[in-house]
Amino acid sequence: MIQQLKQMGIIPSAIHCNLSQEEWKEQELNRKEGRLSDNGTVIVNTGIYTGRSPKDRFIVKTEETKDLVDWGEINQPLSEKSFDLLEEAVKKEMNQKELFIFDGFAGADKRYQLPLRVITLKSWQGHFSHNMFIRPESKELEHFKPDFTILNAHSTDIENWKELGLNSKVFIILNLKKKMAIIGGTEYGGEIKKSIFSALNFYLPLEGVMPMHCSANIGLNNDSALFFGLSGTGKTTLSTDPERRLIGDDEHGWSNEGIFNFEGGCYAKTINLDPVKEPDIYNAIKPGALLENVITDDNGTVDYSNGSITENTRVSYPIDYIKNIEPSEQGGHPNNVIFLTCDAFGVLPPVSKLTPEMAMYHFLSGYTAKVAGTERGITEPVATFSTCFGAPFMPQYPTVYAELLGQKLKKHNAQAWLVNTGWSGGGYGVGERIDLPVTRQMLTSILNGKLDNSTFKPDTNFKVLIPENVPGVDPNILNPRNTWKDKKSYDLKAKELVDLFKKNFVKYESFGDFSKAGPD
Repeated sequence: MIQQLKQMGIIPSAIHCNLSQEEWKEQELNRKEGRLSDNGTVIVNTGIYTGRSPKDRFIVKTEETKDLVDWGEINQPLSEKSFDLLEEAVKKEMNQKELFIFDGFAGADKRYQLPLRVITLKSWQGHFSHNMFIRPESKELEHFKPDFTILNAHSTDIENWKELGLNSKVFIILNLKKKMAIIGGTEYGGEIKKSIFSALNFYLPLEGVMPMHCSANIGLNNDSALFFGLSGTGKTTLSTDPERRLIGDDEHGWSNEGIFNFEGGCYAKTINLDPVKEPDIYNAIKPGALLENVITDDNGTVDYSNGSITENTRVSYPIDYIKNIEPSEQGGHPNNVIFLTCDAFGVLPPVSKLTPEMAMYHFLSGYTAKVAGTERGITEPVATFSTCFGAPFMPQYPTVYAELLGQKLKKHNAQAWLVNTGWSGGGYGVGERIDLPVTRQMLTSILNGKLDNSTFKPDTNFKVLIPENVPGVDPNILNPRNTWKDKKSYDLKAKELVDLFKKNFVKYESFGDFSKAGPD
């Protein structure tokens, strides 16, 4: 290992490679990087940055990437010259330092697996990588050669950052040609995770594999399902089902053989964590897990309601800390593809069927709605559109991913659905949030095939196909207009959202005639 580092131009004072959970914990405590909760889980603080820094993320523009990457505010270009200078600065920062190294894989399907190496200055970042990626067996480590390397030197100080084309001293840079990422100026662990997944999201479409920011589970009959959704839509909660095994909760690939998890762990939000509503996450917080930026009392008891450091409190843990999982982290071609949205306008149906063309439209739209301010403040919903339900991590053009989705839906006869976990009977502040048990009942009917032979009618505004009946659900709520007392207010609010959809989709008008599959 030391020889490999020297060949890279890094001469460390000491290295710690592929440690056990107990060894990671020992390093974190000895180096005073972390402290223990009352149940023995290590707690760390991620410093100034408690979330991702999207404005400081770049992709190196090369001959190999210039025509394939969707350049813009999300995928910002950086020159090869600047990258080379920053790479040298990172390596210089690592010289004569203790380094922590994790070797592992991204991708449960060995046919598309990415061997990776993460080199850090912080032991807890090595631990984080150990939790999040697929951990190799001892035999696999004997002759391990990474195909992608992350150099994470948070303490790198770049004075001439403007000259190099950066936006600050913080940088997260993907060099897809060199198969390398470098990170500096931030300690936030999520940058490691998302760098690898951004790389996979670039490479895999070149092999005909669709990368997806979604959760996935599998039923007793080995029927797989995918759940797409932005933050707050219930993706993690709804994909956790006692009757179905969890394949993964965040990143997956869909190949010609089926679906597979990218990760070996979970990275869950813990703010307001409730042991009753989210028992799987709560019970996974035990020795070996890694808590970030949480507050404890003097006895080490975590106060999950305390967001004084950040609302983005997190925990990483190996996926086998969840009881009901699919050990292979793989499944067959999905029977159902579910798009989750939290519609705070209160005008989308709680459940609707999508044609493949509609699915491509809503996939490109990536809609949900959030409430601006707090409950005591502004109550008007704000529409949020994130292409492919994961725009910050999709380097290629969105249409590449949409085309792959359409192809796979048609080829494998997968049915797409739109499920609204937001409001009914009025928008936020007037109506009520759709009850979780009601949403679960609708999902159950989808997953067990009880809606396959239902009668559907198109929604007047959004064209999506509304079922006339769902077992165990009041049929009156299926058409959202029926739930509003003031029908004219519904019509106005529905038109407002339709216009927002149309305005957002203008940039995709040249991509086929899919606007006809959207709201009208």
